[in-house]
Amino acid sequence: MQRIRLRYTKRGRLRFTSHRDFQRAFERALRRAEVPMAYSAGFTPHPKVSYANAAPTGTGSEAEYLEIALTEHRDPEKLRVLLDESLPAGLDITDAVEARTSGLADRLTASVWELRLDGVTVEDAAKAVESFLAAGTVEVQRRTKNGMRTFDARGAVAGLRADSPQPDRPGQGPCAILRLVVRHVTPAVRPDDVLSGLRAVADLAPPVPAAVTRLAQGLFDEESGTVTDPLAPDREAVTAAPADRSGVAVPAAATAPEGSA
Repeated sequence: MQRIRLRYTKRGRLRFTSHRDFQRAFERALRRAEVPMAYSAGFTPHPKVSYANAAPTGTGSEAEYLEIALTEHRDPEKLRVLLDESLPAGLDITDAVEARTSGLADRLTASVWELRLDGVTVEDAAKAVESFLAAGTVEVQRRTKNGMRTFDARGAVAGLRADSPQPDRPGQGPCAILRLVVRHVTPAVRPDDVLSGLRAVADLAPPVPAAVTRLAQGLFDEESGTVTDPLAPDREAVTAAPADRSGVAVPAAATAPEGSA
């Protein structure tokens, strides 16, 4: 089987699409694009699609990832275009690579989020951020299927700062942009948990719900404090792979060892 890894978005009103709704839309797109999908065995076969760390319903995202398994070889970029054309605007396939390495989910260790706080000045947001970062722990509560759960929202935060919005909002009142880098831990710390923490330590309470967008997710680099592209190792493996006589790159594992007959 050939495995393809895809990056997709949830933009605009489609940020309210649930993960289950996206699954149904994506499987319809696979059928429209006539993708030669591999299927699971058993009495109810289903297409082999692996989703990794989907964003919560109601949040936008520029960096969602999934992997599909095919029974026939396809060019990743051509497949991306076909699938993108088969999905509604807002659910956009923005990148595709052939999987040449293992463990995509293991490379999603942190996310970069943007939180737009309308009705909050940058000065107030910056003071709240300073208080949050200075705290050793910030306990928050979230309702789960097993009831209310209390956990620390501070420990997972690798970076948080308050910025001014782009100068495209004249006369629309104050607005602050929070840039949040959060590690993927258990229990998961979400942007709304950090907002609850800001309310707890600094009484920061935006008058309207924050508009939340995931900008990136991948491996967290401790030295630089940045989140790296999780598809980069697959691109590098394709570049490094030798080509067969037809000029098509083949995985290193498929090549004969040096000196073999």
